[in-house]
Amino acid sequence: MNSPCPTCGYQNRAGTLRCGLCGKPFIESTVEPVLAVATTSSRRVEGEDEPLPVRRDYAAEIAGNRWKSAVLLAICMALLLLMGLSIGGMYHYPRIGLVLGVTLGLILTIWAYFGGSKAVLSLSGAHDADPVQDRQIINLVDEMRIAAGLPMPRVMVIETEAANAFATGRDPEHAAVAVTRGLTKLLNREELQGVVAHEMSHVRNFDTRYMMLVAAIVGAIIILADTMMHGWWWGGIGGGRRSSRDGDRGGNAIFAILGVVLVILAPIFASLLQMAISRKREFLADASAVELTRNPLGLASALDKIDRNLDKEPLPGASKATQHLYIANPLRSFGMRSSALMSTHPPMEARIKLLRAMG
Repeated sequence: MNSPCPTCGYQNRAGTLRCGLCGKPFIESTVEPVLAVATTSSRRVEGEDEPLPVRRDYAAEIAGNRWKSAVLLAICMALLLLMGLSIGGMYHYPRIGLVLGVTLGLILTIWAYFGGSKAVLSLSGAHDADPVQDRQIINLVDEMRIAAGLPMPRVMVIETEAANAFATGRDPEHAAVAVTRGLTKLLNREELQGVVAHEMSHVRNFDTRYMMLVAAIVGAIIILADTMMHGWWWGGIGGGRRSSRDGDRGGNAIFAILGVVLVILAPIFASLLQMAISRKREFLADASAVELTRNPLGLASALDKIDRNLDKEPLPGASKATQHLYIANPLRSFGMRSSALMSTHPPMEARIKLLRAMG
């Protein structure tokens, strides 16, 4: 008979003294296991640095991650507007600075919206799947798109022995799912189905569009910071038209100080937010994939094999600009004990544990 953990509800083997999922020791509790499973909270694995969300079911996880990601995107947009305001304020034109920030953000967003996916596919070296050689992966994509209620995306293959996959496109009608040749060799059909479901979940949840827009906003913030630095280099902080009124000089000094702080911190902070959003979307896609396949263990097994393969085979064409798109970071693998701040993906161990708990 299994022994449910009163903290997270994980079903442990009878006689276990410590929960195998959350690490909490078993103590007498009046809390019903069903209530423990139904609540949504955070836990901290004993000895680990990062708190991990307790996954109860895919519906709760999807709702929570959508809300958190929307908040993070709003912060990125506010940071972009603040950068524009600071540039304009330093030269006594705060409204023009706001317009500059918004315009730059719109230009990069429009480019990312219409041309981002083509650029990503070209950089990765992906080509259309062969109807004969790649029949299995085409069939799996077709199965999962039917389960998700989506049109058929382009199925692409990257000729490398590295095991990875990604999805891109501004909407389901213009989506593409790309897998590596090594992935099709490494995984069995059940595991491949889990990976394809994960990528189709990115398409269904509009993560592919979402992450392109976030990348455009972050890029705009970095460009504005660079513009401010060049302005100081050539004209000095607070250069440009000066007013004889003390109030104007005081306001200009305030904007100058704010500008210095933003130039130093805004690009770093924006990049960290982008990575945080990416981690949330990976958890969301894992949960959505379970909704499509009803088989969390298949995806858990696939992630375990992919993680073991990361250090063996480098992925050609992968870069810091595209690393957040893949199901596993092709540039670096972060473990439970490593700092996740600079990672575009959650620790693989955490994703696997939560998927196995759902099984």
